[in-house]
Amino acid sequence: MLDPSTPIIVGVGQITEKIERPDYRGLSNVELAAEAARRACADALGLEQLAARIDAIGALRTFEHTTPQYATPFGKSNNFPHSIARRLGVTPRTAIWAKVGGDSPQNLVSEFCEKIAAGALNMALLCGSEAISTAKHLVAEKKVVDWGESIDAPVDDRGLALKGLRTRYGRQHKIAGGPDSYGLLENARRARLGLSREAYALEMARLFAPFSRVAASNPYATAPVAYTPEELLAVTERNRMIAAPYTRLLVARDQVNQAAALLITSVGFASTLGIPENKWVFLHGYAHAEEREIERRADLGVALSAQLAARAALDAAGLRPEQISFFDFYSCFPIAVFNVCEALGLKADDPRGLTVTGGLPYFGGPGNSYSTHAIATMVERLRAKPGSFGLIGANGGHLSKYAAGVYSMTPREFRTCDSTAIQARVDAQPAPELVYEADGPGVIETYTVVYGKEAPSHAIVVGRLDRTGQRFFANTHEGDTRTLQELIDQDPLGRRIFVRSFGFGNRLAFSEERLAELFPPKPARLREKYEFMLVERRERVLEVTMNRPEVRNALHPPAHEELDEIFDAFFADPDLWVAIITGAGKESFTAGNDLKYSAKNPVYLPKTGFAALTRRGNRSKPIIAAVNGFAIGGGLEICLACELVVADANAKFGLNEVKVGLVAGEGGLVRLPRRVPPLLAREMILTGRRLSAEEALAVGLINRITPPGEALEGARQLADEILEASPTSVRISLKIMRDTESMPDELAAVRWKHPGIDELMTSEDAMEGPVAFAQKRKPLWKNR
Repeated sequence: MLDPSTPIIVGVGQITEKIERPDYRGLSNVELAAEAARRACADALGLEQLAARIDAIGALRTFEHTTPQYATPFGKSNNFPHSIARRLGVTPRTAIWAKVGGDSPQNLVSEFCEKIAAGALNMALLCGSEAISTAKHLVAEKKVVDWGESIDAPVDDRGLALKGLRTRYGRQHKIAGGPDSYGLLENARRARLGLSREAYALEMARLFAPFSRVAASNPYATAPVAYTPEELLAVTERNRMIAAPYTRLLVARDQVNQAAALLITSVGFASTLGIPENKWVFLHGYAHAEEREIERRADLGVALSAQLAARAALDAAGLRPEQISFFDFYSCFPIAVFNVCEALGLKADDPRGLTVTGGLPYFGGPGNSYSTHAIATMVERLRAKPGSFGLIGANGGHLSKYAAGVYSMTPREFRTCDSTAIQARVDAQPAPELVYEADGPGVIETYTVVYGKEAPSHAIVVGRLDRTGQRFFANTHEGDTRTLQELIDQDPLGRRIFVRSFGFGNRLAFSEERLAELFPPKPARLREKYEFMLVERRERVLEVTMNRPEVRNALHPPAHEELDEIFDAFFADPDLWVAIITGAGKESFTAGNDLKYSAKNPVYLPKTGFAALTRRGNRSKPIIAAVNGFAIGGGLEICLACELVVADANAKFGLNEVKVGLVAGEGGLVRLPRRVPPLLAREMILTGRRLSAEEALAVGLINRITPPGEALEGARQLADEILEASPTSVRISLKIMRDTESMPDELAAVRWKHPGIDELMTSEDAMEGPVAFAQKRKPLWKNR
C-alpha cells in the first residue's frame, strides 16, 4: 500500500496574455501568477475548497526583481509570494521567494515534495510569472498604473544568488547577457566537434524547427509559428543577428506575459480532500548540480553538471532514456539542449520530441519560471497517457546550474535524492589557469560577435596565451571595424591573435601592427590643459588638482585616465622631484568613486589603480596628498597610497564603502590596517567611522595639520623641505623602504645588501653632498 505521505502534483494552471487579443487585460506579474494559481486549484478541486488548506507558497523571482534593465516605472511588490497569496485568500505558514535561475521551478518542486513527505507541509503552491511585454506596452502607450505593493509578512527570501553567474572579469569584457555568454559556449562546442559555421548553423536550425512546430499548436505559446530550418537561419529585418551564431529566432523570447502554477500535496491529503486519482502525478526521481564560473570551466562547450543531473534523475527513477515518452529540455539556446541530449544519447530528430511546450524562443521564455510551464504541460501529457514517463530538464544561468525531474502517473513511493556525489564530480573537473591582464600572442578558443540593431557592435574572445597556455578574455576595441569584420568574414576558431591589457580590459587584433595602430605609444609629457584636472609646475614640484567640485571631486574613468597620463609624465621627467595632489575647493579632497556616473556607465580603472596611484609600482619620487575637507572612500585610499599627507583642520578621513554595498578594494583594506592600529582600522572599515584631522594625526595617518583651507600651502612647505635633500637619496630611500617592508625579519632586512646602495655610492649626488658640507655651502643636487 502506498505511503500516505507520498507527494504528488494534483493541479496545474497556465495563462498567457497577448496584447493583440480582445481579452487582453494588462495583468501585472502578481495578477498573472494569481490567475495561474486559481487555475491550478480549479484543476485539482477548486480554490474555495483549497485556499484554507494551502500552507506553503513558493514564488519564482521575476526579472523585475532581478535585473535593473527590467525595472518599470509602475512599482512592484516587496513580498511577491504574499502578494500572490493575498489575492487568493491564502494564509501560508511558509512563504519562499526563490533565487535566480531557470532551475528554480524543478528545485522548488523537489523541495516541496521532500517537506510533504517528511510531514512538514500538507499542501504547497508554486507560482511564477512575467509581465515584461505588458510593462513595455504600457510605457510605450504612456499609461500609468500602480503595481507597487508593500506587505509585512515573513518570507524566506533567498536573494539573487548570482555567485558564479556574474564575475568582474566577465563583466569587464561584456559577458553579461544570455546571447553573448551562450554564443561563447555554442562556438566552443562547435570547435570541439570540428564543424564549419554553416554546418553548425544547420544543426541548430534542425534542432529548433521541431520546437517551433510544437509551439504552433500550444494555446499558451507566445509565438505560435512553425518555422523551417531555412527560415530560422535566414538573416532578415525581423530575424537579425543577435550574437554569433544566433539569429533572433534562435534566442529565448523574454517579451512575454505568462504565468504558471503547480499544486503539490500528499496522497493521504489528496484522498481526504477528494482530489481524483486521475489528477495525481508522482515525482519518481530528481537531481541538481552547479557548474563553476565560465572562465574556470575545463571545456566551455560542455556543462557536466547538466549531463550528470539528467542521468542521476533517470537513475533515481530506475529508468533509461528509451523508456521516457516525453521530454522537455530547457531551450534558451541550442547548446542547452544539445548538451543534455549528448549525455543521454538522444538525437535532434528523436520522434518523441524534445519539448512539450515549444521551447523558450517560440513558446516563450518567462524568466526563471519557464520550467513551471514545462512541468504543468508535462503533467497534462502524462495524464493523457497513463503509465508513461516524462523528463524535465531545467537550466539556470549560463549553463551554470541544472535541475532534472522524472514524472509519471504510475504510483511510486517517494525517495529522497541526494546530489552530493554528482556535484563532487563537477567540482573535481580541472580548471584552466587564468590571466586577467593578457599581453602577447595567443589562440582563439571560442568567440562571439555581438550585434546592435543596425550593425555588429563588438566581439568577445576567449583565448589561450602562447607562452603560458593561460586562458584570457578579450574584446575588439571600440571603432576597430577591421578586426571585427575579419572575425565575421573568416572563421576565427583556432586562429592566432595578439592581445594587450589595459585598465578597461584586454583588447585583441590579428597582428601586432594593428594593435600598434589602435594604441600608439603616448609620449610621457604633460599637456597644456586637461578636462578634469588642473596641473601646475612649480620648478621641481608638480601640483595636481582634481577639478570636479560639482561632485565633490569624485573621480570617474575619464578623470582616472587623465591622472594616469599626468603621473606617467611626472615619473618620467627627471626635473620633477616631488608631486602634490589635492582637490579643488575647501570642502572636499575627493569623495572617491563617482557613484552617480557608475550607476549609468561602464566603470574601470587604469592599470595603475584609483587616481592612477593605488596600484602604481616602482614609484621613485614622493607624492604628497594635500587634504582640504573630506577624504572619503577612494579619497582615503589615495592618501594611503601617497608617501606623505598634509590635512587642514576640517579634514575628515573614512572608508564608507560598506555603507553603499561596496568594499575598499583599492588599497583601503590592505593599507589602513598597516598604517593605523588594527582595531581602529577594522572599526573604520566595518562601520564607515570617520576620523577628524586631530585623530588622524594622533594615530599616524597624516603628517601635519594646517589651518582650515591651507592644506596645499602646508604641502608646499613639506615639498620644499624634501627638495633640500638629495633627490637621488630620496629616490633610493623610497625604494629600499618598499623593498624591505614585506620582509618579516627586521634584522635580515637591515643586513640585506640592497643594490640601491651601490647605485647611490656611485652617484654624483653622493659625491656632492659631503663636499658641500665640508665647504659649508648649499648642495647643488643633480639627481644623478
